[in-house]
Amino acid sequence: MENFAGLDAGFSDYEKSKIVVLPVPYDATSTWVKGADKGPEALLEASVALEWYDIETKSQVYLQGIHTAASVTEDKSPDLLCNEVENRLLKIISDKKFPVTIGGNHTVSVGAFRAMAKTYEDLTILQLDAHSDLRKFYEGSELNHACVMHRAKDLTQITQVGIRSMSDEETYYYDPHRIFFAHEMQEERSWSKKALKTLSKNVYITIDLDVFDPGIMPSTGTPEPGGLNYYEVLHFLRSVIENRNVVGFDVVELCPNLYNKAPDFMAARLIYQLLTYKFIGVKPA
Repeated sequence: MENFAGLDAGFSDYEKSKIVVLPVPYDATSTWVKGADKGPEALLEASVALEWYDIETKSQVYLQGIHTAASVTEDKSPDLLCNEVENRLLKIISDKKFPVTIGGNHTVSVGAFRAMAKTYEDLTILQLDAHSDLRKFYEGSELNHACVMHRAKDLTQITQVGIRSMSDEETYYYDPHRIFFAHEMQEERSWSKKALKTLSKNVYITIDLDVFDPGIMPSTGTPEPGGLNYYEVLHFLRSVIENRNVVGFDVVELCPNLYNKAPDFMAARLIYQLLTYKFIGVKPA
């Protein structure tokens, strides 16, 4: 796989980099459109076209060093997959590096949740997603991508943003004070301030790309109409990063289309922009 942003060894060496990107090409628990295992490779390939200079902040986050780690290739079972992601991230965190995980379907995030919960107290997992993912079990597994936020709730508190699809079963598990439904967000413009108030000191962000409207992000395994727009998400997440200690994030569920590369690039640009916000004012490596 390509190095994120096409960085050469001078800005992607592990020891010198403050940021580590961990690709997890996993698709075994996907339940509709297959192909999320191709997501990390497509995202990294598209990231080579990124401009390193950010107009909004007048900064270049690549100077912090961004290392692209070897992919997690475990696929024998979701349990083993999540254990491997957890162990890899615990090592990255112990080495004082900021972790970014790219999927793969949403199951890969469970390993990240476990690593963060073991490392940080006063933690909120902030989910941006079309689906609530609160099923206790799905298709015989508690580690199906439809169950990831139930697993998150087992570990710590959660806040859910952009939700517009859920089963009847899931209505028993969500907290009405910590979930922000997409249709209500269109009417209530102060939703972002309310969502911010639900977050604790430390925040881990998990982004399922189907949170975006499928008009701009069609390349997902389970697209849902009525999603958020790009700047709506960026403005909210910049506020989160500026007001809380964001300890890592993941971007999952990119299901690339051979004939439309724009979603792949959008996912890469999203990662670079969030890293830019996180490292504003930090002295380069």
